[in-house]
Amino acid sequence: MASTAPIYSLAGEARTRAESAAWARFSAAKDAQEFCASWLAILCSQVERASAALLLLGPDHQGAYAAAAVWPDSARSMQYLAPVGEKVLKQRRGLVVAPDGASAPTRDQPAYVGYPIEVSGTLYGAVVLDLLPGPEPELQRALRLVHWASAWLVDQFRQRVLQERDLRLGRLGLATDVVATAIQERRFAPSALAVVNELASRLQCDRASVGFDASGSIEVQALSHTATFDPKTNLVRLIAEAMEEVLDLDVAVLFPAQPGEELGAIAHAELAREFKDTAILSVPLVESGHAVGVLTLERVGGEPFDAGELELCKTLGLLLGPILALKRENDRGELLRLHEAFSGATRDFFGPRHPGLKLIGLFVGGLVLFCSLVSGEYRVSAKTVIEGAVQRAAVAPFQGYIAEALVRAGDVVKKGQVLCRLDDKDLRLEQAKLTSERDQALAKYRQALGSQDRASMAVTAAQVNQSQAQLSLVEEKLARATLVAPFDGIVASGDLNQLLGTPVDTGKVLFEITPLDAYRVILKVDERDIAELKAGQRGELALSGIPHDVMRFAVKQITPVSTAQDGRNYFRVEAHLDNPSERLRPGMEGVGKISVGDRRLIWIWTHPLVDYLRVWLWKWMP
Repeated sequence: MASTAPIYSLAGEARTRAESAAWARFSAAKDAQEFCASWLAILCSQVERASAALLLLGPDHQGAYAAAAVWPDSARSMQYLAPVGEKVLKQRRGLVVAPDGASAPTRDQPAYVGYPIEVSGTLYGAVVLDLLPGPEPELQRALRLVHWASAWLVDQFRQRVLQERDLRLGRLGLATDVVATAIQERRFAPSALAVVNELASRLQCDRASVGFDASGSIEVQALSHTATFDPKTNLVRLIAEAMEEVLDLDVAVLFPAQPGEELGAIAHAELAREFKDTAILSVPLVESGHAVGVLTLERVGGEPFDAGELELCKTLGLLLGPILALKRENDRGELLRLHEAFSGATRDFFGPRHPGLKLIGLFVGGLVLFCSLVSGEYRVSAKTVIEGAVQRAAVAPFQGYIAEALVRAGDVVKKGQVLCRLDDKDLRLEQAKLTSERDQALAKYRQALGSQDRASMAVTAAQVNQSQAQLSLVEEKLARATLVAPFDGIVASGDLNQLLGTPVDTGKVLFEITPLDAYRVILKVDERDIAELKAGQRGELALSGIPHDVMRFAVKQITPVSTAQDGRNYFRVEAHLDNPSERLRPGMEGVGKISVGDRRLIWIWTHPLVDYLRVWLWKWMP
């Protein structure tokens, strides 16, 4: 209890000397412990009622806070102030309590003053003062002094945070530079050599090396500042043994080991003894959670590797592992990679593990055997288009203008139905003109007939015949100015609604009409399958517009001329429909399948690949 604790006090002169000495130690503090002790002494010398003080700092790796400084005697036990400090750390605010730790102090009671040390929301500790009884104003003054004095510690911790941040940024920059160095080189060997040279230079190491796992043992791939080396030398052998030790332990190895973390690194100790190394650090290179190699750093003379360098190298092991492993994989030949993949698959299939892979293999083998013994119907597939058996074109009979369009593509028409009309104003004017000229010639002919002028009769008779012929031609054009459907059918092409009033030339196709009850199927068969087809074979057709209505057809004719389309050659095959659908229309597209005969299922599914390989091999054979 506080009442049983001894109380210390200083006389004024002694207090002044102690304060001066504390300021001297504070301004020239060599470490954090001396800084905290002198700071606490200065604070207590300013607070006249202070009899004892405790400074708690932390947290450590276990989250605990420990005494960093005690005043006035570092050997004195301050256990009675610990509950107040714990309360301040828990509540993260300043407290003033009586010795019982709960109630407020009276004028005649000592007071325990606690104040947290917090920087940017992070709690670093607390300071607790034991004050002698006194008036309230002195207690308020003590609280202000504690608040102001805590700024020194806050500044110290901020500087520490900035230093740690700068250190982390420096290590991050180093890691980034090393990764960039590894990526810069395309091949594995130059990349590994560049990495070890960079690490040896940046981490002040006498030697850096990289090794990779090869069938359970380590092969040293690169030594810093060494372009070539003999893998049988004693140095390379000892480095490889140290790396194998890392793979066996599957952890980073630091020699000399930190207290309490000895791993029995015998190979590292042997390497250090043989080549007078003062410090060795080895970290695994990890890819997909597995160690595939080791990075080893050695210092012959210098400081041992610290915890920060250890964490940096562990991070580099995680970053460099996938990069170097990928470059090493890419440097191997195709045959070697194929052999390793095949060997791995064989081991997995015939080994004691991977039962799922074995089940899949048995299923695939059974499926291949089944397809090799069972036959099925082989059908040649081809893109198909429906065309009308007859297609009639309605063309412009003369030069003119479109006056009226009554149908368009897709309309069903009857025989004699008007399709469109051409403008006949000019023809009618010409008809009136020619009629007048004919009448004049007839009048002259009658006059010559009355006068018995045989010469005039012959001339005027010729004029009458000429005018009548021209008039008949115009009347024929007028009769053909209205285009009509030649038979019942559907308009396959032609839409003049947007061309009203535009001129057309003689012979221009205005409409194409095809009948509704006569169709033919046009199949575009690939040249690789044309040898299987012949006239009379039957098949089935499914169109995109009516996919559920499957129609049967028979091959009628195979055109022996191919056409190129989309980089392939196709032959035109004509077929006749047996049961055309009422919904069938010219221009519909779909897929037709022609039955060729029975084949083995495995041949049906593999013959395109086999044929391609045959052609490819024939191309490269001498």
